[in-house]
Amino acid sequence: MKKIFLLGAFAFFGAVNAQSGFKLGANVGLPVGDAGDTSSVTAGVDLSYLWPAAADFNVGISSGYNIWIGKDYDIPGYGTIKGTNVNMVPLAAHGQYRFTPEFSLGVDLGYAFLFVDGDSDGGFYYAPKAAYHFGPSEVNLSYRGISKDGASVGSVNLGYAYSF
Repeated sequence: MKKIFLLGAFAFFGAVNAQSGFKLGANVGLPVGDAGDTSSVTAGVDLSYLWPAAADFNVGISSGYNIWIGKDYDIPGYGTIKGTNVNMVPLAAHGQYRFTPEFSLGVDLGYAFLFVDGDSDGGFYYAPKAAYHFGPSEVNLSYRGISKDGASVGSVNLGYAYSF
């Protein structure tokens, strides 16, 4: 049901405004904090649709898919625990401000759906991002975090996106 809703939202917003505002990207990252103890690396794809809201400022929606690849880790007194993969699907509002034609800062704020071994959960999703643009392409550096009940996990990511 969640996947159908997400697909429907992208189809609706794409049909409402046919401007060229789609951005498709990929990223790899390193888990930080507690996530670094249980995951070795993250990888994912991103999809955004942006509308111009003011000069040099765009707003829109973003989503994607990320996987946090689990690694084996030791718990003192219990032994080695086999790590599991965590799958994440964020649904967020996206804002981006271009300071120059080549440099922008942005942020995604929303909810991330988490899927681990058949169970699902989620939490508040935030992803600040700095990007260098060249033509329709960009290289970006971001932090992706998920927070729930006072706990949070995060990763530092390097990504590439193409706007069309």
